[in-house]
Amino acid sequence: MSNFAFNNPAFQQQDPRNVATYPGGPQAAQGAQSASLQHGAMDAAANAQLEGMYAAPPAGAIETDRMSVEDTVWKTAGLFGILLVTAAIGWVLTLGGLDVPKYNPYSDFQPNMLPWIVGALGGFVLAMVITFTSRKKVRPALIFAYAAFEGLFIGGISSFFEVIYPGIVFQATLATVSVVGVTLALFASGKIRASKKATKIFMIAMIGYLVFSLLNVVLMWTGVLPEGQAFGMLSANIMGIPLGVIIGVLVVIMAAYSLVLDFDQIQQGVRNGAPRQYGWLGAFGIMVTVVWLYIEILRIIAIVRGNN
Repeated sequence: MSNFAFNNPAFQQQDPRNVATYPGGPQAAQGAQSASLQHGAMDAAANAQLEGMYAAPPAGAIETDRMSVEDTVWKTAGLFGILLVTAAIGWVLTLGGLDVPKYNPYSDFQPNMLPWIVGALGGFVLAMVITFTSRKKVRPALIFAYAAFEGLFIGGISSFFEVIYPGIVFQATLATVSVVGVTLALFASGKIRASKKATKIFMIAMIGYLVFSLLNVVLMWTGVLPEGQAFGMLSANIMGIPLGVIIGVLVVIMAAYSLVLDFDQIQQGVRNGAPRQYGWLGAFGIMVTVVWLYIEILRIIAIVRGNN
């Protein structure tokens, strides 16, 4: 592709008929005059075209078929719309005919766990499929399905905790939106950026947290930890502060940094001119992180209110 500075009629090949047959002859004068008029007309047309280009609105993701921040934002909003719809379904199916305002948390609570289990397993499987197949082809339908399954899971677990601790869903939602908003604002202002050193620390912390979580679950399943402790080791106290709260705060910080990584990768994809369909992967990554953040905050609040 030629330099845009040379994309001008003055640098294009002229009509041979305007060339003089001999230097200084009358044909040369006539040719020069004709060429001058044609050049003027072509310059005027070119200038008018350039002015029209500058006045026109910038090309968006649809026109360029390239990934953009705005298009990724709309895709993210669409996925969360699907999540909210299926979350409402999961909420209703989990509670069934239970009258929440009149429910006694000390009586037998038998919720329908099917939406919770189906949503968790379906979301996990689809997340793995999307992650390992996206290198070859991005499949938005799988990402839509993932959002739907995550909605069932979020709706089920939220209704369960809402019955035990009324108002906890609103608290967790408000805290999640606050963390996402603050992280986005700091990233947009340039005050927070992803770095190689911080990313290494993040990966080490993530592996440690996963090992701890798996160990916690295994000890509860094997009966080593008391059944009365809703979160196993997380319910233990250190200097009067529940261990789950301490770990939860660290996990929330990790989730916030994961959001920074998500934002940074989306910007990198836009700079690289990635195809527009890769915006779905950016939206998928943000949803995974936000759902993780919400669950961790929900758990922190449940531990605090359970101790009280």
